[in-house]
Amino acid sequence: MTPRPQGSQGRGTLWGLIRGFRRDLLGALPERLYRAWMAEFRNPLIHSFFCNDPALLRLILQERPEDFPKSNRMREGLAPLLGNGVFISNGADWAQQRRIIDPAFEGGRVRASYPALLDAARAASLRLQSGPQDIEPQAAHAAADVIFRTLFSLPIEHRIATDVFEAFRDHQAAQPLVNLAALLPLPAWMPRPHSRRTRQTAGRIRGLIRDLVADRQRAIASGTAPDDLATKIMTTPDPQTGRCFTQAEMVDQVAVLFLAGHETSASVLGWALWLLAAHPEWQDRVAAESATLTDDFASVSGLRTTRAVFREALRLYPAVAMFVREATRPETFRDRAVPRGAQLVVSPWHLHRHQRLWERPDDFDPARWDTPEGRASARMAYLPFSAGPRACPGAGLAMAEGVVMLATITARWRLQVTDRQPMPIARLTIRARDGIWVSLTPR
Repeated sequence: MTPRPQGSQGRGTLWGLIRGFRRDLLGALPERLYRAWMAEFRNPLIHSFFCNDPALLRLILQERPEDFPKSNRMREGLAPLLGNGVFISNGADWAQQRRIIDPAFEGGRVRASYPALLDAARAASLRLQSGPQDIEPQAAHAAADVIFRTLFSLPIEHRIATDVFEAFRDHQAAQPLVNLAALLPLPAWMPRPHSRRTRQTAGRIRGLIRDLVADRQRAIASGTAPDDLATKIMTTPDPQTGRCFTQAEMVDQVAVLFLAGHETSASVLGWALWLLAAHPEWQDRVAAESATLTDDFASVSGLRTTRAVFREALRLYPAVAMFVREATRPETFRDRAVPRGAQLVVSPWHLHRHQRLWERPDDFDPARWDTPEGRASARMAYLPFSAGPRACPGAGLAMAEGVVMLATITARWRLQVTDRQPMPIARLTIRARDGIWVSLTPR
């Protein structure tokens, strides 16, 4: 059994949820969500529906996504950091942003980014040291290195890259939960849940990103810019209007890409390494398979066991615990009235551990991905990168990063668990309350 908080046995009262937001949202929510197809939360301040029914998920995310845009209350929670970036924008703004961003991740972009991924993975392996340690900071360092190498062709040791990484670490502590505003819809007159520290850390990150964008604009103008993700996104015109991102718009998008490409990857990598430490038989298989990884991108396709391990880590510890859509008109879900403006919570955390949709949902079992039952469950209830038009455009890059990181690290290091079992909590991403501790010894 993999560690997870036990949900509450009550109905999830308003004040119980409020207290749980800052301590442990996953434990504050009712245990019944691991079996329910849908659950309604309604009181004077909140009217939300948790949607676990695969038919509802298809409707919301794939069949009628325009009728269920991202929650405006979620925008309120993330706006200090992301502005109007593609992760939280809606409507025409979102459509234009995706028309510019998507081409950067199409075709051979993962192949083109592979040397940067491999360099970052090898650097991460060399930074590790023997002995017991919290692996979360190392995973965060490694993921930040990947995003800076692929986005701006800068290793993490670059001064600005280091400053942004440290600022994001401060922001993670200052903004513990992205969905607070969405899960607890506050009236317009009530102050938004942004602390002074949250605003300060977000402002610092955006200022540093602004400097990076300005430097790249000058390099593009002089013809000296490298062919990386930032250059591709900044020089790609909207095929409908011919307009490129302005500097201010690009700051929003880079903030999104760093959040999506760093925070999420760091979260899953840390948990994946702990899962390997806790299951040495799978760790040995990954380590043996890592011998086939070379400088040739084609070698990644041969890491089948490593990919299954990383997919299982994404299932058990999805980077984003839950995201929220909003009903734009009255609906009927499972014979229940859903009013306009209701918050529709899609929770990969609960969906990936749903007792009606997965066999042994709390067990770590990478072999499930090669079974008919596992593949059927994945089709119904596996959303590590969302689904439909708003699915993460960098999903392929994220999968390659995770596989290469696991293979490279286990090739050099043997991981063992300590007596400190990690307990997941929902912050910006799924992190461990007191860190993810493992002990490393050289192979």
